Amino acid sequence: MLKSKTFVKKTRAGGVLKIVREHYLRDDIWCGSEVCKECKDEAPVLQEDACIESNLCSYPHYLIPDTNVVLHQIDILEDPLIRNVIILQTVLQEIRHRSAPAYKRIKDAIHEKEKHFYMFTNEHHRETFIEREPGESANDRNDRAIRVAAKWYADHLAKKTNGGSLKVVLLTDDRANKEKAEQYGLIVYRCEEYIKSLIGNPELVDRLALQPDDQNEITGSKLLFPEHLPLSRIQSGIKNGVLLQGTFHANRDNYLEGTVFINREGEDINEVLLQGLQNLNRAVHQDVVAVELFPKERWVAPSSVVLQDDSPNDEDSFDFKRIAQRSACNSSILKPTGRVVGIIKRNWRPYCGMLSQSMIKEATRHLFTPADRRIPRIRIETRQAANLAGQRIMVAIDGWPKNSRYPNGHFVKNLGTAGDKETETEVLLLEHDVPHLPFSPAVLSFLPKMPWSITEEDLKVRADLRHLGVCSVDPPGCTDIDDALHCRELENGNLEVGVHIADVSHFIRPGNALDQEAASRGTTVYLCGKRIDMVPELLSSNLCSLRSNVERLAFSCIWEMNHNAEIIKTHFTKSVINSKASLTYAEAQMRIDDTTMNDDITKSLRGLNRLAKILKGRRTEKGALTLSSPEVRFHMDSETHDPIDLQTKELKETNSMVEEFMLLANISVAQKIYDEFSECALLRKHPSPPPSNYDILIKAAKSRDLNIHIDSAKALADSLNNATVENFPYFNTLLRILATRCMMQAVYFCSGMDSDFHHYGLASPIYTHFITHQEVRCYAQRASVAFHTQLFFKNKGIINEEGFILFVRKNAIIILIPKFGIKGTVFFDNKDKPSPHLIFDSEGPTLKVEEHMFRMFDKVKVTISLDASNIQHQRIRMALIEPVIPGVSVPVPESEPEAKKPKLDC
Repeated sequence: MLKSKTFVKKTRAGGVLKIVREHYLRDDIWCGSEVCKECKDEAPVLQEDACIESNLCSYPHYLIPDTNVVLHQIDILEDPLIRNVIILQTVLQEIRHRSAPAYKRIKDAIHEKEKHFYMFTNEHHRETFIEREPGESANDRNDRAIRVAAKWYADHLAKKTNGGSLKVVLLTDDRANKEKAEQYGLIVYRCEEYIKSLIGNPELVDRLALQPDDQNEITGSKLLFPEHLPLSRIQSGIKNGVLLQGTFHANRDNYLEGTVFINREGEDINEVLLQGLQNLNRAVHQDVVAVELFPKERWVAPSSVVLQDDSPNDEDSFDFKRIAQRSACNSSILKPTGRVVGIIKRNWRPYCGMLSQSMIKEATRHLFTPADRRIPRIRIETRQAANLAGQRIMVAIDGWPKNSRYPNGHFVKNLGTAGDKETETEVLLLEHDVPHLPFSPAVLSFLPKMPWSITEEDLKVRADLRHLGVCSVDPPGCTDIDDALHCRELENGNLEVGVHIADVSHFIRPGNALDQEAASRGTTVYLCGKRIDMVPELLSSNLCSLRSNVERLAFSCIWEMNHNAEIIKTHFTKSVINSKASLTYAEAQMRIDDTTMNDDITKSLRGLNRLAKILKGRRTEKGALTLSSPEVRFHMDSETHDPIDLQTKELKETNSMVEEFMLLANISVAQKIYDEFSECALLRKHPSPPPSNYDILIKAAKSRDLNIHIDSAKALADSLNNATVENFPYFNTLLRILATRCMMQAVYFCSGMDSDFHHYGLASPIYTHFITHQEVRCYAQRASVAFHTQLFFKNKGIINEEGFILFVRKNAIIILIPKFGIKGTVFFDNKDKPSPHLIFDSEGPTLKVEEHMFRMFDKVKVTISLDASNIQHQRIRMALIEPVIPGVSVPVPESEPEAKKPKLDC
């Protein structure tokens, strides 16, 4: 049966376009139930014995949730207890348009066989499709379609079971929809009503998302925040230039401050500073908001105060004026300032953290403290508070009324005991949105069958490079070897140099489940002692790992060069290689330095190293920056796998050697793909920072009577190279660490959408990522390093160590400890004792504590220990030993010798 849909659409030119779409209705869409013998479904999804103990529904039944139940109660629907659910096409289409995360989650539930979720295409079934009636809104039409489909199911199943006990229950929180469904003769309940009726599952009640009516019940009557503008006024305000649209970023160190980054190109203002809770106006980190800009006389500077939310739980005792005074800031460097007037899009997600139990005995309302300091505390209702004490849990936000100090939310799940290594790893993976579930059977089904080998057909279409002296150079313990190199002399006296990348594309076909999963993961994530693979281990550590003495498929970038590292010819080819050695950086360096070794691999390494030095020198001459960022290596206990030693990574010439050829390959590939696909080449550029970014670097150098020139990357590079201080060898490293923080974020872009391809940091006119050799630098990895650093210091007691001041704040100094490559903060406004006299000068910047003046890069001595007083936010605590300031410095603690343990590198 064929229907047609006709509608008109306004074009960009202002014309009107009539669109006619054909809509097919069918009789052969099955109900999906095991009970039904008429529907010719060979693999029914819905079970015949669909029993769940309920005070309301004592009979077997299928659930049909409406759109809002799926949107708001997805945590309930994902619970293993909830099975045999019919997801209507009408509902799924609405979810798809309204929430991408909820759409993905319900699709995953549908694909999970144990859940028995069935997607019924009611919009194409002849008996359940309905036309929109004149004057009927799209929402009302969809509600009616849901009722019609539920009625069809109820009647259809009654016929197949001869009026038997199997029923259909509609779940809706819409009062009008519920009333109409009851009039229609349907069994219908509110979601909360149904969940509370389930016997022996009280934890499910905690997962119920609060509805607006419920939220009003648990908040006070006092108005704490301004009303948000309606979307219509926001849209007209943005169009007229009265309001600005941007993404809100909360300040990790000061909960009363945030920045809105303006999304619109061509705006004179890139970011707007927000200060004070009422100006933040219930914006949560990553929300898309509308902001009103204040007049210039009301602009302020970012606060130099480190401030955490330690306010009491009671709204009535909350003093906005007191907090505002605490966050008073330096007004010498003013920034565009404003306030949030409306929310355009909430980007909430489930948050990990811990429950802060109410002091009231038997209370059910408690505050949840997220692990991410940028997220406000969340009020939830739970009857499990005693069981959740000391546990890491996950909570979702339901809403934030204007008369509530905190947003309201609901419990999602318990992750495990706080401080446990597995639990904390799970938390950091969830918090940084790293997909880490085991690969599904559907994904694994697309892996090649073992044993696998290279075929004659492969050799016909690939260059056979198995005879070359190819080798790989990687960190110790690396099993996913994705790149290798070679260098040999040609008959004409020139050199042939090759970079060979594992050809993963040979094993992954576009669009299949394996490809989609790899695209979703995006990258392999390296944690301390753990790796989250982008593709299954059979590929990552075996067939696509360029291990020694096995034949592997590769994609090769090969240059002919002269001995001055000048490229004569470049070509690219799919290849077959057989690596002759899998080396660590240290092993490769030893071969290069050992004059008694003269085998082919060692000669190749020496050639590569010599050429790499020339290439690096040439890049430096062009203005490439050599920046610095402290990286650490852990030594693990061989039995417990806890860190027993921590030190900064030592970089060798071979690190630089590999890096230079990876950069050269990326540049060569970038030029090639741009030549071939000038409009759609995927490139990567690094914008030059605005001059204001360098203010802190210039001040730091000036404090030592040095000048930093920022006219160009070359000028900056030369300034950094010349910035030395007598008897202070670490000064240049500190300056380069600071310079790293001044840089902009590098970005991917399409060549047809931009004309500026320049990569500022590399001083290269064009660049892409054909290969990134170093372990991916990601937030999850940093969080893993931070957690293992805490584990290391947990059993160390108090350690004394020298460090340097990296930043000076209004009430603190931030210290870098070179030995461990870690940073920590020494606070001077301790709550437990009287604060010393502090004078902060932003021009220096300097901080005078009593009679001592602190400047950037000053050498200090501190104690280092783990502050575990707040199990939710354990941190490295530092206290000042030297210089000695009476009432501020602490005495030198005695250190105890430790027993040696066997260790493993990480």
